Amino acid sequence: MDQPTFGPHVTIDAGDCDFEKLTDYQFIYDLLTTLPEQIGMTRMTLPYVVRWKDKWAQTPGISGFVMLAESHISIHTFPEQNYVFIDIFSCREFDTQDAAQRLVAAFGAKDVHINLVKRGLNFDRARCFSARGEPEKVVA
Repeated sequence: MDQPTFGPHVTIDAGDCDFEKLTDYQFIYDLLTTLPEQIGMTRMTLPYVVRWKDKWAQTPGISGFVMLAESHISIHTFPEQNYVFIDIFSCREFDTQDAAQRLVAAFGAKDVHINLVKRGLNFDRARCFSARGEPEKVVA
């Protein structure tokens, strides 16, 4: 029998990506804007996306984050290494394989490591949600 959990947390470590997408601010913003609905989640805010150039880097990377009613999605690109780190955490079950495949395809990644972590082992969901029901749907 499966142990009760709060929800799945998918991490994607992806290399050999499309360099242009790793450096494209608008691409990251648009991806964080549209992906939640595509994978059955609810965006609570507009994405927050920034360019950042580490002291050792020649090319700025991009970090982006979007809050979801279910939790969050984050993206951190490292263009000089053709690499991206992505997290999707949710308090609800979702098709983790579909979400990961969409992101891998979006970045054209060829060297991919996907991890699935079951968060909140033995978290008392009934106690948390029984008093107020499922999280409210709020859209920014």
